[in-house]
Amino acid sequence: MSNAATMAVEHPSVFIREELEARGWSQVDLAYILGISTQQLSPLLNGKRDISPDMAVALGDAFDVPGEFFANLQMLYDLNKAKKPDPGVRTRANWISTFPIREMIRRGWIEDTEPDLLDLQMMRFFNTNSVQEIPFIGAGDVCGHAAKKSAYEEITPTQLVWLHRVRVIARTMDCPAYSRESLIRTLSDLRAHMNDKDDLPNLPHLLWKCGVRFVIVEPLDGSKIDGVCTWLDGQPVIGISTRLNRMDNLCFVIRHEIEHVIREDGKQTTYSHVDVFEPDRNLDELPEEERRADEAAAEFLIPQDKLASFMARKGKFISERDVLAFAARHHIHPSVVVGQIQYRRHLEGDDRAYSWLRKYLTGIRGYLQDWEYRDGWGHVASVGL
Repeated sequence: MSNAATMAVEHPSVFIREELEARGWSQVDLAYILGISTQQLSPLLNGKRDISPDMAVALGDAFDVPGEFFANLQMLYDLNKAKKPDPGVRTRANWISTFPIREMIRRGWIEDTEPDLLDLQMMRFFNTNSVQEIPFIGAGDVCGHAAKKSAYEEITPTQLVWLHRVRVIARTMDCPAYSRESLIRTLSDLRAHMNDKDDLPNLPHLLWKCGVRFVIVEPLDGSKIDGVCTWLDGQPVIGISTRLNRMDNLCFVIRHEIEHVIREDGKQTTYSHVDVFEPDRNLDELPEEERRADEAAAEFLIPQDKLASFMARKGKFISERDVLAFAARHHIHPSVVVGQIQYRRHLEGDDRAYSWLRKYLTGIRGYLQDWEYRDGWGHVASVGL
């Protein structure tokens, strides 16, 4: 620590008295120069009165220096006398400048406690032994032991918090051993349950039977995230946010993440790319594994050649009745058909694509609310200590 940080700062009156002596002026002289009485000046010279902004300007004129000089002397003196701040101020500022601490407290992920305990809670949340091992704060790696694979893999601090919440909840699951063969065989059953919203509660259970831990975590404010495939001791975890609260998005995200699981994407880096399915995302920047998962998800839900043929025949005039008939033929919920047509039209430059038949893109969160490993929307998943 520097001497400047520990040296006591004297009242500005000390400088004024030294300057009077150097100039050979008396207290009466300075009072005359300032246009005040000696009784008014005396408390200032005795250190019993502070320098006001007006007095700082007047003293500056008297001693031929900027008024800011005396104002700064007073400010330094006041700061030196100020009560030492709560040591938690800096700690809380350091954390909140990087991570959504207040939101984590509100969601019940950590407690609002003393600064030392905040450090401890964040270490526990990120499953590390020191603050320095936490990414974005210390030298910890976002992807665990492996190097980054591409610029697209970058993750924000808020997304990292969401991802770790998924992992914390997944660790509490008593799940069978993962079987890739079982997961592939179960795909047809998963597809069958995507025809009716009332069947959605079966999806997490089917994945669980294959050894895939399925976790739903409400997205954090300011963070766009739809899903992720992450790995715990070689066992896959699928985390979703239901951010858009749409049937078509839910089915696509689940099948997309399943493809990552089947291909073991991200197994060597703790997790695959955090997936955000935005209409305007740059498809050319997607890594091969992401394009592959997109194609697998789209084809799984609707044979893409059949959809292309259907849209070519109907042109711009696809009616609601046409959609319902097409969905029935392919045994899929109409919202999936609407969603894929909207997306294709958007890529073709239709600015109004996403307003077409929006009534079919209705909420699905309520159908998954009984899944035990669900966190958010007023519910805090139990994760123990």
